[in-house]
Amino acid sequence: MGEEGILLLITIEGIDGSGKSTLVSALRESLKDLDPVFTREPGSTWVGDVVRRAIAERVDPVTEALLFVADHAAHLEAVVRPALDGERMVISDRYTDSRYAYQGVMLEERIPDPLGWLRALHNGWTVVPDRTFLLFIPVDEAIKRLPGDKRREHFEDGPFLEKVQGNYLSLAEAEPARFVLVDALLPADEIHRFVERGIRELARQPRSRRRR
Repeated sequence: MGEEGILLLITIEGIDGSGKSTLVSALRESLKDLDPVFTREPGSTWVGDVVRRAIAERVDPVTEALLFVADHAAHLEAVVRPALDGERMVISDRYTDSRYAYQGVMLEERIPDPLGWLRALHNGWTVVPDRTFLLFIPVDEAIKRLPGDKRREHFEDGPFLEKVQGNYLSLAEAEPARFVLVDALLPADEIHRFVERGIRELARQPRSRRRR
């Protein structure tokens, strides 16, 4: 592709119950012609399994946050960078903004400036998304969507998710050119069409080769 091509990192964000999984599943089918790499955080590498164990065992917030960062580093090395180097689009279900939004709340009682601390941990080596689709939904509606027949993670508490949602909106306000706010109360097929159209429009734009 020379010095131009599809070098895109797209991320899908939102609180638990916002409909991310449904959206990503639909995009897998409708974007096959673009041959994107679909991935997620945590869970795309073995480090993600450790993160899941830490969540289940409710380790202290600093340990949990550092494990999430380690998972991100492994994810970049094993999945994201190789795909981008191969000039393939990457679509990730959760990425750094999930960490800033969720761990930013978890660390409130432990660290004076959680977001600043988390950003410093990522500074100089992460890959910033080209576009982030943030699914917004009232927290009470999100809670209704969560399965009621299983033990919920500590991330799935109503007051906690209110704070997470606030962090997400602050991140979007700080980077309006990167974030696209999506009304998650719309029908799933309408959300899918909107996001798919946005991704295709972005893919058609000439892109300079990333410097990483």
